[in-house]
Amino acid sequence: MMWFLIATLGYALLAVVFILDKLIVSKSISKPVVYTFYSTIFMFGALFALPIIDFGILSGVDWLWAVFSGVSFGFGLWTIYIALKKGETTHISPFNGAMVTIFTYLAASFFLSETLDNIKLVGIVILVFSSLLLSFEKSKKHSGFHSGFVWAIISGLFFAISHVSAKYLYDLYPFWTAFIWTRAFTGIVGLITLLFPAVWRSFKPKREESKTYARRHTMSIVIADKVLGVISVICLQYAIAISSVTLVNALVGMQYVLMFVLVYLLTKFLPKIFKEYFTKREFLVEVVAIVLVTLGLVLFVL
Repeated sequence: MMWFLIATLGYALLAVVFILDKLIVSKSISKPVVYTFYSTIFMFGALFALPIIDFGILSGVDWLWAVFSGVSFGFGLWTIYIALKKGETTHISPFNGAMVTIFTYLAASFFLSETLDNIKLVGIVILVFSSLLLSFEKSKKHSGFHSGFVWAIISGLFFAISHVSAKYLYDLYPFWTAFIWTRAFTGIVGLITLLFPAVWRSFKPKREESKTYARRHTMSIVIADKVLGVISVICLQYAIAISSVTLVNALVGMQYVLMFVLVYLLTKFLPKIFKEYFTKREFLVEVVAIVLVTLGLVLFVL
């Protein structure tokens, strides 16, 4: 059950990360491509662990798998930031998670020959269904499906590709060997974003100081977001390394339960910092989804 506890910690941290991501792309850094640059370019920093951690190098075609995993992860971040810019995090994130789970299960079954018993398959179905319920959006800007969900689907495919290819390497190499090389290659996406003028413009200091909380504390929020993001990624990738990639991704429902609770509390008590629109029907649907998430998780420990 070690993988379960580690994955739970990873998803709890990721819930906070997604809220901070939404805060950043909505109020601090308006262009998703700019935030993608700052989220990926520093991934090259993983290579500084070379003198600290004694790990080996990859061989042959496995280098391509590492590049594939890292770049896919970077594009997954880019597309989810676009999706978050267009919709609310309590809806976009669960929908994205459902897509990641579906694509991961299909890819892991085909490429890694992963198989699950019937009880865990039922748990996955329940978690995917609950994530889709949590994605029901009725807001001031949208009513139902919109372009943000399309980007969330694309992001889900990229993340699934990254997770499955990383799992392939985890089965062949020590954890840190596969992890550091796949994360380092995510920095390639940061180099790609340099083709966009908006990224270059972000290097210029801004004269006007915004009065909003998010803009006045942009640097501290981004740093906190990235630190929590790194820890959550390490937890989840290690859980994937020692368990089934499909099972770990299916547990994503825990993230959305905590995310919904945090967003609701922030909206109610600290609306100046973070606020999302909730209808009574939407609140009821999300409570039902939370109950289903709990049921789905119980099936994983039977």
